[in-house]
Amino acid sequence: MSELLLIDDDQELCELLSSWLSQEGFHVRACHDGQSARKALAETAPAAVVLDVMLPDGSGLELLKQLRNDHADLPVLMLSARGEPLDRILGLELGADDYLAKPCDPRELTARLRAVLRRSHPAAVSTQLELGDLSFSPVRGVVSIDEKELTLTVSESRLLEALLKQPGEPLDKQELAQIALGRKLTLYDRSLDMHVSNLRKKIGPHPDGRPRIVALRSRGYYYSL
Repeated sequence: MSELLLIDDDQELCELLSSWLSQEGFHVRACHDGQSARKALAETAPAAVVLDVMLPDGSGLELLKQLRNDHADLPVLMLSARGEPLDRILGLELGADDYLAKPCDPRELTARLRAVLRRSHPAAVSTQLELGDLSFSPVRGVVSIDEKELTLTVSESRLLEALLKQPGEPLDKQELAQIALGRKLTLYDRSLDMHVSNLRKKIGPHPDGRPRIVALRSRGYYYSL
């Protein structure tokens, strides 16, 4: 049974989602503010976190930033009642693995959680991938460049693994979204682009200044040799 930490100040919604997710086989612990959430994270190690953008004692985005510093590989799914594109972009920029606008269908939330949890447990056959000065361990979610180790989020790890397995060969955006997000992109959905942008910032360019990950307009991405 996967343990989830649900962080949302809407107690009625928490009860509804907790009841639904419990029936789906999850063990849910709910917190209604940032302070109790930080305490819960210090006491337990959940399999994933569902985090609302708006919290009574601060921004969920600030908590997300702290989460990414302290638990880089912990899957995080953001919720927002406002559904603002800026919230979505900021959340993804700060390392959220996926994003849902409230009110959300509990079935959709369950499907997104299962997808992110599947991605957080790569198959044991995944081995170290090496290309030039970069080496990557999909199992650990750690990339090493010039002996400097960087921890990637779940979505970033799946993205890099897919690109490294086919260096120089473009991968279609929908194909990459299925790998990195566990779902297809919807109209105007920039989630994949944001994860690629974060990954690019982390791993930087090749030693000669060329970008490691190259975009093909409206098509997809490839890892340059």
